[in-house]
Amino acid sequence: MKMKYYYYSPSKNVFYLFNNIDGVSLPADGIRVDETVYAKFAPEMTPKGKHLVAGPDGLPMWTDIPGPTPEQLQRQADYERKDLIRAVREHLEPLQDAAYLDVATEEEKAALTAWHRYRLALYRLDITMAPDIDWPQKPE
Repeated sequence: MKMKYYYYSPSKNVFYLFNNIDGVSLPADGIRVDETVYAKFAPEMTPKGKHLVAGPDGLPMWTDIPGPTPEQLQRQADYERKDLIRAVREHLEPLQDAAYLDVATEEEKAALTAWHRYRLALYRLDITMAPDIDWPQKPE
């Protein structure tokens, strides 16, 4: 059985299969590798938590997927905060209606204050500390 050969491009981080490469342009940095190298690094062989990169020798290797950057963590925290603030409205609206109409019970007045304090705490949250944010507790 004839072995297939592949070319791996470190700059493009991809494999190219060529049985006959006459007239086909490869990236200038293409390195010829055999089928066993390709089989080890084929997309379906990607280990959990890893991704393919070009190693120091120009050959493919698995490395850990990098974690999110501080900016990405802050952006995620901001999205989460905005979602929580939107959810607070669902709790506040009926309580505010009862207070406005002067028919709120003592329990509703206390809940209204608690939800307002929670929303204010969300607005004041320092998301630059992500992911180490001390999120305020939602009222019961």
